[in-house]
Amino acid sequence: MNFSVYQYIRFERNDRVLTVVLDRADKLNAVSRLLHRELARVFHDVAADPESDFIVLTGAGRAFCAGGDLEFAEESLSDPVDFQEVLREARTIIHSLLDCDKPIICRMNGDAVGLGATLALFCDLIIAVDHARIADPHVRVGLVAGDGGALIWPQLIGYARAKQYLLTGEFINAKDAQEIGLINFAVPEAELDATVAAWLGKLSKGTLQSVRWTKATLNTSLKQLASTLMDTGIAYEGMSAATADHREAVKALREKRKPEFIGR
Repeated sequence: MNFSVYQYIRFERNDRVLTVVLDRADKLNAVSRLLHRELARVFHDVAADPESDFIVLTGAGRAFCAGGDLEFAEESLSDPVDFQEVLREARTIIHSLLDCDKPIICRMNGDAVGLGATLALFCDLIIAVDHARIADPHVRVGLVAGDGGALIWPQLIGYARAKQYLLTGEFINAKDAQEIGLINFAVPEAELDATVAAWLGKLSKGTLQSVRWTKATLNTSLKQLASTLMDTGIAYEGMSAATADHREAVKALREKRKPEFIGR
C-alpha cells in the first residue's frame, strides 16, 4: 500500500493490524476537500493491503472527526461542478466501507460529528471514550443527512430514535449511545487502547476467512439498502445545498452568529 499519496490520513502498523488515523488534529480532524477525496479511496486501499488483516480507524488529537469544515462548505457552494464530484465521493466512501471485508474497529477518541459520525457508525465495532459525543447535525446547517446517516442510524437504534437524532441534529453522549445500541462500548480514556486491543485479540482467535465472510454476509442487507438509500439521500443533499437556508447557515458560521432560517 502506498501511504505517501495521503496527506491528511496517516497509517501505523502493528503486526497484522493497520491503524488509519484522520490527521488534521488542529482542525479536530474536520473533513476538508482533500481529506474527503482521500476518504473516497482509503477503504479500497486498506482492503487490498496484503500486510494487514484488521483495521483500526481513529482520529489524531482530542477529536475523532468534527465533520465537514467551513472552508469545505464554502467551496461546495462556490463550485457546483466540484460539488457533484463530492456527492459521488460520498457514495463511494460508504460503499467502500461496506465492501471492505477486513474487520474495522472504530477507536473513537473524541467527538464524532456529521460525516465523522457516519464513518464511526459504519465500522464493525465502535469503542468510544466515555466523554465523546456523537451527532449528525446536517439539518442544523440546512442540509439533508444524505451521506450515510439516514442509512445507518435506523439500522442501529431503530427508526423512532434515529428520527429523534437526525431530525434535530442533537448530540448523544457515548454512555447513552452504548445504552441504546448506537455503539458497542463507552470506556474511560485510560482504558480505550486496552479495550481496542482486547477486541482485536478476540477477533484474531477466529479463522480469518470465516470472520471476513461472516462480515460480508452481515453487510449484504446494508449493501442492498445503500444501493437505493444512498442515491436518494445524496440527491436530496444536493438539492438542500442549493437552498437559501444552507447558504445562510454557512454565512452564519463564518460570522459566528445564530442563523436566521426562512424555510427555503
